[in-house]
Amino acid sequence: MATSRAYAALLLLPLSLFASGTFGAGAHAASPTLIPTPISQQSDRGQLRFDARTQLHAGSEAAERASTLFSDLVQRSHGFRPGIRAGRATTGVAFEIDPDFRGDSDEAYAIDIDAKRAVVRARTAQGLQHGAVTLWQLATDANGPRKTLPAVHIEDAPRFGWRGAMLDSARHFQSVDEIKRLIDAMVVHKLNVFHWHLTDDQGWRIEIKRYPKLTEVGGCRQPSGDAGTDADGQPVRYCGWYTQAQIREVVQYAAERHIQIVPEIDIPGHATAIIAAYPELGTTTEPLKPVAEWGVFVNLLNTEESTMVFMEHVLEEVVSLFPGRYVHIGGDEAVKDQWIASPRVQAQMKALGLKTEMQMQSRMVARFEAFLAARGKRLIGWDEILEGELPPSATVMSWRGIEGGLQAAGKGHDVVMSPVSHLYLDYLQTESPNEPPGRPTTVTLRKLYDFDPVPDALAADRRHHILGVQANAWTEHMRTFDRVQHAFFPRMAALAEVGWSAPDARSYDDFLTRLPAQLQRYRMLGIAHARTPFEVRFDAASTGDGRASVALSNATGYPEIRYTTDGSEPTPASPRYEAPLSLAQSASLRAAVFVDGKPLQSADRFAITPSSLLERTDEALKMCTGALMLRLEDDTTVDGERAIFNVDIFNPCWEWTQAPLADTRAVALRVGRIPYYFQLAHDEQHRKFKPATSAHGEAVLRAGCDGPVLATTPLPAAPGKNGFLELTLPLPAQVGSKDLCIYFTGDTRPAMWVLDRVRLLPH
Repeated sequence: MATSRAYAALLLLPLSLFASGTFGAGAHAASPTLIPTPISQQSDRGQLRFDARTQLHAGSEAAERASTLFSDLVQRSHGFRPGIRAGRATTGVAFEIDPDFRGDSDEAYAIDIDAKRAVVRARTAQGLQHGAVTLWQLATDANGPRKTLPAVHIEDAPRFGWRGAMLDSARHFQSVDEIKRLIDAMVVHKLNVFHWHLTDDQGWRIEIKRYPKLTEVGGCRQPSGDAGTDADGQPVRYCGWYTQAQIREVVQYAAERHIQIVPEIDIPGHATAIIAAYPELGTTTEPLKPVAEWGVFVNLLNTEESTMVFMEHVLEEVVSLFPGRYVHIGGDEAVKDQWIASPRVQAQMKALGLKTEMQMQSRMVARFEAFLAARGKRLIGWDEILEGELPPSATVMSWRGIEGGLQAAGKGHDVVMSPVSHLYLDYLQTESPNEPPGRPTTVTLRKLYDFDPVPDALAADRRHHILGVQANAWTEHMRTFDRVQHAFFPRMAALAEVGWSAPDARSYDDFLTRLPAQLQRYRMLGIAHARTPFEVRFDAASTGDGRASVALSNATGYPEIRYTTDGSEPTPASPRYEAPLSLAQSASLRAAVFVDGKPLQSADRFAITPSSLLERTDEALKMCTGALMLRLEDDTTVDGERAIFNVDIFNPCWEWTQAPLADTRAVALRVGRIPYYFQLAHDEQHRKFKPATSAHGEAVLRAGCDGPVLATTPLPAAPGKNGFLELTLPLPAQVGSKDLCIYFTGDTRPAMWVLDRVRLLPH
């Protein structure tokens, strides 16, 4: 499935300035904590002091823009704004456009800091902007704003020309201000392509003046479940789209920051919203409407000439709004069932001599490629467009793995690597129970960092076709901008280094040493980065003697964890965790990850009680098979907090490995009921329901997922008014620990039972 994609957020902020000053007489300064790491950096002795009196010098319009960016960043981090003067200078900070600057890339820059001044040079305005960002990073570190700049010589340029992030505004809508914050964040990470996913089954988000119903009808939907109805029983509408004036505002904002926006208009699949607005475009006679369901829909645009002309009219307006080189036409997950069943489509295929429905899609791609090429644009699509004949100039975005990229580059097509396995940001970052809704399959910081966009299997003479790399944030489960930020940060820092830095300059261990400084910069800029990669994970189990064995860990790989058991905050002098702790079964624990004597964030708190050792939430349990595991939220409110559940929608079954059942007389379950809001096309056949023996199914306990049944109890037609149900299932006498398997029988769609927590009741 490719139904999840995404982008990030940050604000363009200020940095500390340099005052003309003198070098300190001390030893070498610490190595700069730059992300992404530059091609070359050579440190010298001493440092340059700076303060609010420091002047910035700019001799051109491009230099003035870079100076303004730097000044803005300094204001955010240091609390003062350096003044900007025209012309060259022998002291202070100079930004200079140098026509003779050598470098293979238009984005290259150099920085020199000595006893008198700091100089940032580049051949282009884009390179100068990157230099301004690096200069700001030199003025900040893990301790916050610096009062000195290290003496250093830096030469730098990116490895790839396409360093992108994608945000899905169709599933959930973001404001113009939030989009700008994402663009600002990209600037600070030296990313340069913003892929904007604007249309899908769940919403059409871009105003097309010729076809106003695209937004009037296609831009609104009703949320699933209770959130779709207000207190008076009336439908709640979830609406949002960008006017053309807003689009131009965002495009200009991005262009001023040297970021190209690539709009995506999905064709011919992911088309429910457009067909709902204009039913004549569809291949079905069934009335459609945008719905708050996720997955793969079967609704396709039809292949009529009138539909092709309609889409060309849409693309004409899109092209007028986005001056960048590329337009994305999607092409993914176009399930062909409706075309196969359509006499008109089949007759058209026969008349055209086409043998497969994929050939028909390829014909559409070729037509739109020619349409865009005539207007100076290049077509780009997801890797499914490779399944048919593809125009030579088409670019492929490889999402289902790297194989599509290998195939496309081998055929001479340009490629952007964006595999779901490493670069989908709607996949959760850790296995923490504190992760927000999303896909519990994890794309950890390390997994993203270790990705190389150029596969070893690609022939050397084809490697130039790899334009670069892109991470995607699909927003099915991102109702708020805070969740978008959680998805992007700090993984955007890893993405930045994958796209910019040379492979031999990258080291995950070194990245971890530089990351605390980047987290401090996020705080300066007001970026709400994820806490979960830096929290302490806690696992406790009874040892049978009135005590508990407690294991601590960190998902990102930081080795130093310090803890206290007296209620105080951990400090550098607190005990360091080395091995599982033996604690009383009534104890409290605070623990934090430390780097260089400082905690990465506030301490995590844990309470150990006899009852807590006999209880597990669904997040702490295994899925029995993990066929299609999701982290889903309840439907109880339109806004605000909701309950969250881990569930495998193909096989809703949970397992407590080695549950201590020896002294257990019964198992108490707290279960909930949420809408089944998924369309899975051909994958739906893999959804398994264990047969029910009573009217509404049963809750079942087994000793292992394939073991004997331990207990079962019938389920009611519905949960209580609060949406939950409390069940107690008596157990037969047990010996020792067993894997406890919990599942529900029967097909209860359009709703499904989910497990909230399980508690063992002792004798």
